[in-house]
Amino acid sequence: SDVGSQKERVVTEEEWLQKWEMGNIGFHKEQGHPLFQKYLDVLLNGRSGLRIFFPLCGKAVEMKWLADMGHSVVGVEVSEQAVKEFFSEHSLPYYEEPVSEISGAKMFQSTSGNISLYCCNIYDLSSSIVGKFDGVWDRGALVAVNPRDRQRYASLMINLVEKNSSYLLVTVSYDPNKHKGPPFYVPESEVKSLFG
Repeated sequence: SDVGSQKERVVTEEEWLQKWEMGNIGFHKEQGHPLFQKYLDVLLNGRSGLRIFFPLCGKAVEMKWLADMGHSVVGVEVSEQAVKEFFSEHSLPYYEEPVSEISGAKMFQSTSGNISLYCCNIYDLSSSIVGKFDGVWDRGALVAVNPRDRQRYASLMINLVEKNSSYLLVTVSYDPNKHKGPPFYVPESEVKSLFG
């Protein structure tokens, strides 16, 4: 089949937390992702002061870049370690507070107010909590969510974006029978059926 043996694969929240604890984060790009620079104009589309969402953000350096350009950045990440490392590696002062709508969740916000990172399960978020976005930088989220959760993920993302938003999505192409994932193989046909 097109997705090989990956269809049933499940990576638990604990496994992701362990990757961060062990420093097994080969997916993190210290210099940012080359496709971000290449398609930044598509994401921004000549607009300023946008709200940009980073699903499963880790400690992506692009969040700081966009904030420095005057945009407002919101991310979600299950690993508190990753969130705290983001702020410390960029020497950004921040505060944390509980998210009343989500049990056990915390929101970490730069004192400048333009970067807000939610530490929780992405499926606990909704537009009533985080609002709507003008753009999304999905560099490693769709390929990281468990294949059986893709429809749920896509529905959430569609719910979080404004009508005229830009959605940059990075996927990887390889033979799914040779690698169990993540990153998972998401064929273009599936991207089209998920996002229309």
